[in-house]
Amino acid sequence: MAVEKKLAGYLCTGCGIGERLDTSQLMNIATREGKFPSVKQHAMLCSPEGVKLIQDDIDAGEATHLMIAGCSRRSKVEAFSFRNVAISRANLREGVIWTRPDTPENAETTQEMADDYIRMACAEVKFMTVPTPSGEQELNKNILVVGGGVTGMTAALETAAAGYPVHLVCDEDVLGGVWKDLYKRVPFRAAASDVPNGRDVDLPGPEDPGIADMIERVLANERITVHLNAKLSKTSGAPGRFSADIDRSSGPTVTENFGAIVQASDFKPYNANKLPEFAYGKTPDVLTNFELERLAKAANGGPLKRPSDGKVVESVAFIQCAGQRSDKEGHLPYCSGFCCTESIKQAMYFREQNPDCDTTILFDDLRTPGAAGEDFYRCGQQAMVTFTKGKASAVAQNGKGLKVKFKDLILNEDTEMDCDLVVLATGQVPNNGPDPYAQLAVDEAESEEEKEAARQKLAVAPPSILNLDYRQGTDLPQLKHGFLDSHFICFPYETRRTGIYAAGPVRRPMDMKQAMEDAVGAAMKAIQAAESAAQGAAVHPRVGDLSYPSFRKEGCTQCKRCTVECPFGAINEDEQRYPVFNESRCRRCGTCMGACPVRVISFENYSIDTVNQQIKAVDIPDEFSEKPRILCLACENDAYPALDMAAQAGIETTPFVRVVPVRCLGSVSLSWITDSLNSGYDGIVLMGCRRDEDYQCHFVRGSAIAAERLSKVGDTLTQLNLEPERVVVHEVAITDLERAPRLLNEMAEMIGKIGMSPFKF
Repeated sequence: MAVEKKLAGYLCTGCGIGERLDTSQLMNIATREGKFPSVKQHAMLCSPEGVKLIQDDIDAGEATHLMIAGCSRRSKVEAFSFRNVAISRANLREGVIWTRPDTPENAETTQEMADDYIRMACAEVKFMTVPTPSGEQELNKNILVVGGGVTGMTAALETAAAGYPVHLVCDEDVLGGVWKDLYKRVPFRAAASDVPNGRDVDLPGPEDPGIADMIERVLANERITVHLNAKLSKTSGAPGRFSADIDRSSGPTVTENFGAIVQASDFKPYNANKLPEFAYGKTPDVLTNFELERLAKAANGGPLKRPSDGKVVESVAFIQCAGQRSDKEGHLPYCSGFCCTESIKQAMYFREQNPDCDTTILFDDLRTPGAAGEDFYRCGQQAMVTFTKGKASAVAQNGKGLKVKFKDLILNEDTEMDCDLVVLATGQVPNNGPDPYAQLAVDEAESEEEKEAARQKLAVAPPSILNLDYRQGTDLPQLKHGFLDSHFICFPYETRRTGIYAAGPVRRPMDMKQAMEDAVGAAMKAIQAAESAAQGAAVHPRVGDLSYPSFRKEGCTQCKRCTVECPFGAINEDEQRYPVFNESRCRRCGTCMGACPVRVISFENYSIDTVNQQIKAVDIPDEFSEKPRILCLACENDAYPALDMAAQAGIETTPFVRVVPVRCLGSVSLSWITDSLNSGYDGIVLMGCRRDEDYQCHFVRGSAIAAERLSKVGDTLTQLNLEPERVVVHEVAITDLERAPRLLNEMAEMIGKIGMSPFKF
């Protein structure tokens, strides 16, 4: 049953609003044009007294739909977070008075801006419905961690410490993962701050890795259930109600339910057999950095001996970036980040255990990130490790020893050195399943040739890790080089599958300390996802949003555009090919709404109508007024904050623009463009996030999808005898506080050159 909408407006006169604007006129617009029966004014609406004024009206049942006019919707969020009501906010501070110089000649256009934002906010809230939880599931506190290495064990321990039960799935017969063979590790701390210049003192050297202790703590923790020699044969469901079939070699398959999942499957060492130039595989005296750890562990503090004949190593060469930072086929084009500090650590093994050993590290660029970083490098120098800037080209057997050929990058000449042992600093390859988009490519290929190419790509793909029962594939989407997709700027543990978080070297190369910190963050996000799912609320970036998409079945054409374009796999199809929306997987970005050609998808508090009514509410001057109207649809995550910060910095913006924040540029419906032009807008500026390989879109693909949809708008404008320049799409970062208003000003200048829209008639 529809709930009666009780409209109530609240106007703040603080922060200079009352001094710059005619507030009585704003109240009249809300009451007469907006049809709001009640509009109240307060000198500081965000104060306890102002908040109480609003809350009292809500408690008295006099307000279910609020129009709050004052500062930006990004400001005072906690003060105005009233429950069980619909809220729209008119941005009079950052959006109007802070963008316009306080001069008499600006007073008229500044007031017109404020008048329009009142009209827009009133129109928006009328078409909102108060969101209610879906009630699809109760709280499920169980968390699934996939991976038994240091990352997975850390995630399990941190989750358990927070009071949440954990199932840890490990595909080996022991815990520890790829780092279980470490003899020692790089220290997790820097030198003491009172060390004078860090010289002639004992800097932190290699330490016990602590992995055995971590394994004991995991096995002893009553909240952690460990499944060894186990794999996931099927994972289905959604946040709050994931179901996973765990195949165990020691017993029958068990099915468990989980609130959220952490994939911490770590990495695989790079295959050094791809480096024949370094004689790997031709002699046992050429080792990888991982193999040297096992050699050192077996020596247990005693002299390190070369594998071929047991001779105590008297000279060793470390070749950095072996098969890395290279464009050669089969090599890794990226830096694995941990190799330099690992080589310094291993060089110190030789200096401690083989005191007379000549120890040389050949490097092009030496990188020592992390807490120990520079101190650890100095520690290696104090241990008399030789650092030579050189690029190795070949390793060959030389009698019973080895000869390393390299180019001395300081002297710029080719040279060579003899040694007993060579250690290759090989990198990290993410331990992930097949890319789901490669799987979809087989089904969606238009020709048999394309299908065959997609099949061949899948034939060499690694086995699935999660075995997701998703229409969009069995595993998590990947970025380039096979690392799991994660929003590296805003949500580093984020993946495109809501409630499933990536941690550790599966998402980027990292050392043990970084992986452990990563695991803590992913564990906390998984807990948040489980708790949010129980409330029917969204997770990042729209944390707490109770709305979710619905559609009018009678209007659906079954085109599948919403299903295909959803970045998060939140929409499946039923037997009749109608969309089935999964509220728990949904991030509330609205990409499905923007994709729908027949406008049948909407959210309770964000819909085709809530935006369209704002667009139509703007007063459009006639063509003779010389006051153009420019619509700006700005992403609420980057572009809108950039405009707010520009206003805070006092950067002037054209008075002819009207900004409508959208959840994501992917939610923009082409109907908003056509309706705006038909209403007489002279130009439209769309501001989305960066969409290249280093994308910054909070919803991953929304900005890219919008750009694809809007790429043909220019043709439509030409057919309507309108200049294509009237509609532009820009990528705007949150730091573009100078550029964002400049783009709006440039559109105003453009309109001045090409003239007003002919549709103003």
